[in-house]
Amino acid sequence: MSIVSRYVFRECFAALTLVLVVLFLILLSNQLAEVLGEAAAGSLPREAVFPILGLTSLSYVTMLAPFALFLGIMLALARLNRDSEMVALWACGVGPARLLRPIGLLTLLLAAGTSWLSLVQTPTAVRRIEEIKIEAQEALQVSVIEAGKFASPDSGETVIYAREVHDDELAGVFLQRHVGERVVAILADRGRRVQDAESGHLSFVLFDGMHYEGVPGETDFFVMKFGEQGFPVRVPKDEEYEPPIEMRSTSELVAATDPLSAAELQWRISSPLSAIVLALLAVPLARSSPRAGRYSRIGIGILVYIIYVDSLSIARVWLERGLVPEWIGLWWVHVLAGLVGLLLLARESGWLAAQPSKARSEAA
Repeated sequence: MSIVSRYVFRECFAALTLVLVVLFLILLSNQLAEVLGEAAAGSLPREAVFPILGLTSLSYVTMLAPFALFLGIMLALARLNRDSEMVALWACGVGPARLLRPIGLLTLLLAAGTSWLSLVQTPTAVRRIEEIKIEAQEALQVSVIEAGKFASPDSGETVIYAREVHDDELAGVFLQRHVGERVVAILADRGRRVQDAESGHLSFVLFDGMHYEGVPGETDFFVMKFGEQGFPVRVPKDEEYEPPIEMRSTSELVAATDPLSAAELQWRISSPLSAIVLALLAVPLARSSPRAGRYSRIGIGILVYIIYVDSLSIARVWLERGLVPEWIGLWWVHVLAGLVGLLLLARESGWLAAQPSKARSEAA
């Protein structure tokens, strides 16, 4: 790699890193506020806050990397234009096409890392986040018992009341549960809440109490005095819960044939592919005169990025609804944007202007 290529690579990499860090911190702070709000509301345990933030950061990096590369290249090349360094490079024969060498190397490295994150790590992180949230909800359900309040850890099947609660120790316990048509009512002097460390299953062990069992309205009741009695509590599963498609591994998406899986797979591939397309667009879009200022073309670049991303989102919806075939899918957006980038690059490099002049000289 020549000195000029190393210089351009270093400038683009520094700008890319700065943009990525700033945008990442902004999104992470918003996520932190949301997760802390859930923890403060009691819907998420405090120990789950930082694991969720760490796993969420992978998806943020995957999402931000292409845009950070695009904006980083534009900022780096804009600085070269403002300081007239680009004019000196042009005078030495280094045009936009030559800039693609160091920028292309940086883009390929970033695309490789983004591919690994998008296709492998991010689905695993999303799956782990869902598992943490489900485990947290189950843990909250089994730990809702408060002194002097009725609680149902299994959503109505079992109702328990304790006069005093000290960690897992209960005093003055009343427990009622339904077994088919029969109702079980228990009064106990004390009890203990037990949760299996491996399975997470909850049970109550009651001591020194009376056991009443029968059908309400009938006189045939079973009454028993006991010294110790245990009751398992089954935490209900959400039967309507459908795991998000983002949890599926890439191999599962490849094997599937439904439009939703195809759209998700192409969306994951679009992350590294968009880095290449945006890098191709950034080189000609960053071209400006030294008097125009460093940020004169940034607004245009952001507008181009918004149009590109919105087009990808629209194409994904079309594919999910079956409005376009899978072989068209999201690919047409990348192809169209890539052609626009090549056309702009050819115009900035003078390739389009050179051909007519050559044809006129041959005709003469």
